[in-house]
Amino acid sequence: MRELIKRYFKISLATRILIWMVIGVVIGWLMKEQAEIFKPLGDVFIKLLLMAAIPLVFFNLLAGLTAMGDVKTFGKVGIKVLAFYLVTTSMAMAVGIVIMSWLRAGEGMTLSETPPENIGAMPNLGDLFMEMIPSNIFESFANGNLVQIVIFAVILGIVTLMMPEDKKSKLEKGYQLLAELMRKMVDVIMYLAPVCLGALAAYTVGIYGAQIFGPLAKFIGGIYLAQFLMVCFYMFLLLGLSKTSPIWFLKKTAPLYATTVATCSSLASLVVSMNIAGKKLKLPESIYSFTLPLGAQFNKDGTSIMLTGVLIFTAQATSVHFDLPELLQIILVGLILVEGSGGIPGGGLVVAMIFAQAFNLPLEIVAIVGGIYRLIDMGNTTVNCMGDMVATTIISRMDRGWRPEYD
Repeated sequence: MRELIKRYFKISLATRILIWMVIGVVIGWLMKEQAEIFKPLGDVFIKLLLMAAIPLVFFNLLAGLTAMGDVKTFGKVGIKVLAFYLVTTSMAMAVGIVIMSWLRAGEGMTLSETPPENIGAMPNLGDLFMEMIPSNIFESFANGNLVQIVIFAVILGIVTLMMPEDKKSKLEKGYQLLAELMRKMVDVIMYLAPVCLGALAAYTVGIYGAQIFGPLAKFIGGIYLAQFLMVCFYMFLLLGLSKTSPIWFLKKTAPLYATTVATCSSLASLVVSMNIAGKKLKLPESIYSFTLPLGAQFNKDGTSIMLTGVLIFTAQATSVHFDLPELLQIILVGLILVEGSGGIPGGGLVVAMIFAQAFNLPLEIVAIVGGIYRLIDMGNTTVNCMGDMVATTIISRMDRGWRPEYD
């Protein structure tokens, strides 16, 4: 028995999740409505992820900001790369909204729980900006006000960069250590992911039956279509701004995408990214050693597509319609939240839950998506890391005059 357990844990997390999801689908199909007994197990997993969300976001943001080294570096290269990340992330969210609005996959879903009365309610834009500034950060932490916590983390990170070198280095190491601690916490929670996501799959199939596969299949297809369009946009920028052949770039960076699919983690793929940037693309170390770690934390285009996709999917399932000003607010709030996602497996699902809560949408649909999240997360991570490499290549050309060395 002990040997069997050892063999089980030697299997990759992705394979274990797939195995338990298949088991969950079969059990749900056989048990029908009785599969509702598995729902508490999935609910526990969701609560654990939400428990880790606030400190994970806070310390990851601090670690990413202080990794810039100093305010001068932030001003010179940081502004360029952050501007690139903000533009592409906004584009990714817009693409996700357009594709999911066009497919209308959520209209085939039904909810077992009664939606809240203020479902889909959106804050006034002026109030939103005022509420972004915390008056009592301890109250913000106690209430789980993620937007205020992110603003505080950004201010604290910039102030840290302005500290004397000896004190700054100690703080930076402390932030990095605490960020690593919180990522480890999520890693531990993710040990429960195979069984808990299998339970969610069983509950989903048992309660919703065959009707679930049509909407979810359209949802997955819509997310991948949006991500493919984002890749095309990257290649257009790469060719136009750095005069680099997209085919050459994709060949050189191919090992990275095998890693992203296998790990579903931007942070886990970072070592591979830096190795490819230095040895295969031969980019300047002074650029990629800064932009790639920063991108692993701040650049989440694939995750952004998924976030807006889940939000629109949930809104359609609950008959909520957003007009243009509200969609712009969604992008604004999404930009704030996505910068704090952890770069680890399951991190996007945590932020998706917070994102849905921000607009008073029920978490039931997010939980259903959690059952097939692994299928989406492979594309999320691949697009995230590809965006980092494209940004690094373009900044290298613009700031250091780098040119590709074709074989």
